[in-house]
Amino acid sequence: MGIRGAFVVPHPPIIVEEVGHRREKSVEEVINAYRQVAREIAAWKPDTIIITSPHTEFYADYFHIAGGKEAVGDFEEFGAPKVAFDVAYDWEFTGELVKLLEEHDFPGGFLGERNKKLDHGVMVPLYFIQKEYRDFEMVRIGLSGLPLEAHYTLGEYLKQVANQLGRNVVVVASGDLSHRLAEDGPYGFQKEGPEYDEQIMKTLESGELAQLLDYSSGFCERAGECGHKSFVIMAGALDGLAIRSKRLAYAGPFGVGYGVCSIEVTGEDEQRLLTEIRRKKPKREKEWESMDQRQNPYTRIARESLLHYFQTRKAMQISDEIPEGLRSEKAGAFVSLKKHGQLRGCIGTISPVRESLAEEIIHNAISSAVSDPRFPPVSKEELEDITISVDVLGRAEAIRSVEELDVKRFGVIVSNGCRRGLLLPDLEGVDTVSEQVAIAKRKAGIGEAEEVSLQRFEVKRYQEGEV
Repeated sequence: MGIRGAFVVPHPPIIVEEVGHRREKSVEEVINAYRQVAREIAAWKPDTIIITSPHTEFYADYFHIAGGKEAVGDFEEFGAPKVAFDVAYDWEFTGELVKLLEEHDFPGGFLGERNKKLDHGVMVPLYFIQKEYRDFEMVRIGLSGLPLEAHYTLGEYLKQVANQLGRNVVVVASGDLSHRLAEDGPYGFQKEGPEYDEQIMKTLESGELAQLLDYSSGFCERAGECGHKSFVIMAGALDGLAIRSKRLAYAGPFGVGYGVCSIEVTGEDEQRLLTEIRRKKPKREKEWESMDQRQNPYTRIARESLLHYFQTRKAMQISDEIPEGLRSEKAGAFVSLKKHGQLRGCIGTISPVRESLAEEIIHNAISSAVSDPRFPPVSKEELEDITISVDVLGRAEAIRSVEELDVKRFGVIVSNGCRRGLLLPDLEGVDTVSEQVAIAKRKAGIGEAEEVSLQRFEVKRYQEGEV
């Protein structure tokens, strides 16, 4: 018993016959694949079906797990109120899962439920599954704004509970692909849309699911994907298991990508134990402690600052080993941490607040790791998977209009009274000045229509691996 298999499925309500009113005929291939999914699930006879949905409660720093013993829902919102569902939850499974998350201080549980009704990300899969099989209980889980790694870890916990309870479990990862496949689609066209769909289908078909962690947040955002984090939770639940993956269908007729894949568990495979593989890797900590002094000193100071902090819980003191220029120069600096290509923390100072640039980097590196409110604190164990960049800010100058900005060259500071927001230049996923200014406004809590004064600045960016 344990995880028996998994499925990647889309959730457009239009493929429900009572909603589509024959419009669903344009995605007949997807509907036929869905029917095959339902037949495979019926053949496996799972005790529990876990459905992860982008449309269940979503929080920036927390995974919502639906509580209680049952849930109801219908397609009234889509003009088909008679298509209704009444499903029993596997309350023993969710209870053990939440207990496990609490033991590991992992951000997930029953809190924060605003709508007890089933969402369409869950109901579309149920519509097809229940035509073939009903003898199961359900676990319903939402996604979060946390990094992909956290979603993978949640999947590993699902696998652990399934094994612990001896359940025969199937995971259904509900999620559409890109929403940016066509100019007349719901979100227009971006070249990353079809690129994402082609790449994700290859990843799923290959069974190399750990690759899902390597998709950058900027690429996913530009592609307008819906279900990537849902797929990552599924990948975590299959960690350490031998699998056979099949592509069943793909279509994108409405400017949105719909992919269907079937993944069968065939045994165990230690080569797919991602956490074990990482644990056995040579620790980068030793590498950084003995770093060649030719490595750029900016990121080296940031790395050493983090190693020192996690060993002592104190900020590193300035020493004569730090180049004299960094001990005498003053400047604002931002320290950015990325894990598997995704932002893990970024905090900095617009202008210098400490006695030297070296101190600025030391303290901002620590703040980025443990005080960025968008993310849970970085752990010492994560450091080997984190890469660091340091942006040293030049002097800010006032400008009259956005025409004087260049998103690749200049960062921007927007101000309205005491509210002030900053965005660095040349960031992945920020391609226009209007996007840059809009994001800086949001960071400052300034409304989109509110007037702001503008400043621009240049930066020198230093990344690990550069001399």
